[in-house]
Amino acid sequence: MSATGNDAAAAAAPPRGVRTVAVEVATALLLGGLGAAAIWDSRRLGAGWGAEGPQSGYFPFWIGLVLAAASLGNLALALRAARRGVKGGGGLFVTWPQLRLVLSVLLPTAIYVAAIPFTGLYLASALLVAWFMMRLGGFRWWSAAPAGLATALVAFVVFETWFLVALPKGPIETWLGY
Repeated sequence: MSATGNDAAAAAAPPRGVRTVAVEVATALLLGGLGAAAIWDSRRLGAGWGAEGPQSGYFPFWIGLVLAAASLGNLALALRAARRGVKGGGGLFVTWPQLRLVLSVLLPTAIYVAAIPFTGLYLASALLVAWFMMRLGGFRWWSAAPAGLATALVAFVVFETWFLVALPKGPIETWLGY
């Protein structure tokens, strides 16, 4: 029982998290910014029609313009729905526990991608597999580390020797002569 003695009210508390309108506004602003950047840069390249046809920035200009206009429309719709209290405009997009779960996969994957130019694909992959096994799978390091290494070794054999596809290599592969 809680300190106030009202367990039913505590159990029925609405879930908390990121509201749909916040995600819609952020997405509209982000895509509008990308559209504005495309418009700005295409003007530098030349967005008009030259003697031989369209200049280099012609199509990017129009794509950026459509993207910016659509984003502005989506921004207006999201704000209007939120102001009127339309269902979906004020609802939750994701709860905090759900967002934490998504970030527990997204952040290590982003670090993995950023590490590939420095460590090579195989070492980064071994570390990622081992990390996920330990963090999300609940495995101990002595079972996760060999599994990560085995996964990287199998990928190396398949791509480097069987398919003859060169993937990004790091200092370990260079040290081994690959």
